[in-house]
Amino acid sequence: MQKTGRSPLVADWNTLDRVFIRPEDERCRKTLVKYMEQILFGLHDFLNRHVGVTEEISLVRLAEEYTDTLINKDPQKKLADVIKDIINEIAPRAVNVASPYFIGHMTSAIPFFMVHLKTITAALNQNVIKLETSKVLSILEKQVLAKIHRMIYRFDESFYAQHVQNVDTSLGAFTTGGTTANLTALWVARNKSFPPKKDFKSIETNGIVHAFRAHNLERGVVLVSRRGHFSLKKAGGILGLGSNNIIPMALDSNGTIDLACLKDKIARLRSDPGTRIIAVVGIAGATETGKIDPLPELAQICETNGIHFHVDAAWGGPVLLSETYRHLLEGIERADSVTIDCHKQFYMPMTSGMVYFKDPRAMDNIVYHASYVNRPGSVDLGIKTLEGSREANSLILDSALKIMGSRGYGLMIDHGIETAAEFAEMIKKRRFFQLVTSPCLNILTYRLVPPDIQQKLEAAGEKEKIKLEAIVDEINIRLQRIQRENGKSFVSRTKLPVNADTSRESVVLRCVIMNPMTTPEILNEILDEQEMIFNTKIKAGIG
Repeated sequence: MQKTGRSPLVADWNTLDRVFIRPEDERCRKTLVKYMEQILFGLHDFLNRHVGVTEEISLVRLAEEYTDTLINKDPQKKLADVIKDIINEIAPRAVNVASPYFIGHMTSAIPFFMVHLKTITAALNQNVIKLETSKVLSILEKQVLAKIHRMIYRFDESFYAQHVQNVDTSLGAFTTGGTTANLTALWVARNKSFPPKKDFKSIETNGIVHAFRAHNLERGVVLVSRRGHFSLKKAGGILGLGSNNIIPMALDSNGTIDLACLKDKIARLRSDPGTRIIAVVGIAGATETGKIDPLPELAQICETNGIHFHVDAAWGGPVLLSETYRHLLEGIERADSVTIDCHKQFYMPMTSGMVYFKDPRAMDNIVYHASYVNRPGSVDLGIKTLEGSREANSLILDSALKIMGSRGYGLMIDHGIETAAEFAEMIKKRRFFQLVTSPCLNILTYRLVPPDIQQKLEAAGEKEKIKLEAIVDEINIRLQRIQRENGKSFVSRTKLPVNADTSRESVVLRCVIMNPMTTPEILNEILDEQEMIFNTKIKAGIG
């Protein structure tokens, strides 16, 4: 142990008493107040001043500094010193998602008051699995669920008066994110698809083998566009359907689900007596492109064929708060279930999602009880949720809605959509860049293609095109990596078809314009940096 001039730290009941209920001493209290004030009121400024997007340090070097695997028997540091280390050593090496130059993922700045609300929620430490560990927070959660349900489905006042605090019905549930929300929706859809029959009670009770046998089936499938989130594949595996039975559908020229192909697929599947269609999923804000499937047409197809219609609006759901752009989600009110993420465009801290059902009785299909918690006859929220223990994220969302109002959220949504449209025009005017997918919401993709290669691609035969496209792919991979490692700004990358007449996918740069502080001027700087990186670090190495 290094000599510091202080008494060694020892784990005993006196120390534990001080640590557990209050700061260890006055010095610790002052340090805690100093840094918490910075975090609560100036974290964004601190990060922008000291970090950029992230400190320029390799992951390999970072990993070498984090190899100690022993837990000390006695305390190593006081709270004040631990917090100081976090501020000085961890924060600069984290990713500053609050930076307006961070435009690569669906994680962005959060309003400063969200940190206050998260702190209060943590301090209360309510567990909304059960009324005995949450009380008013369970009541509040049902109210918040009704508010968002009303935003989606727009039923009349009498409907919500009947169900807002109804202990027998559920309008939805908070989850840990879009993945568990999608899983919950398909869980309900799967169970609905296998009603009781003779000695078969339910798929939950008897299992999927008995369910298929009782209904003379060999498989159950879910249909979704090729842009469907990978959480749907996970759900297929977890629910016993098999990930291969989450069937990707072709895209049309708009990059959304091809309705003609979907109709044909449904007709062929329905003619197969061994197959049952569990659900069709429409996307309202695709992860890679932000595209929105034709929801009214999907709703009509599902209603005609008696299929559960789920809308994955994890990204796009809050667009319903925009007076200008809510029409883009027309048809969502006809969905049987809807996923929305709170930690995306509701700008809440990680991690929180929601799932909603048009039918207040739909979640009866996934009820579970336990003798020590959520007993039969109780009205606890945990009876109908995938997760057990959950924090009271409803308190954060409810407070944020009161602070921002629907119009406040709408302004941020409008900014993202309109700035993305402006960015697309900037890209189209630049010689070195090619817009790949135009923004429907606030996500777009593009790539850097040097002018000389653009000319060669136009005249090249098929074999030569393949070689040139491989060079362009490598350019954009290296460009994205170098820009990320430089630490000033960040865009992500993915692979998409660049030309409608080919199935080949190319590397593209992906931007998410979510931060309200991201301006066209900043976006112009990011493009300038990309051109500079190409000209100084990539161009000379092109073969």
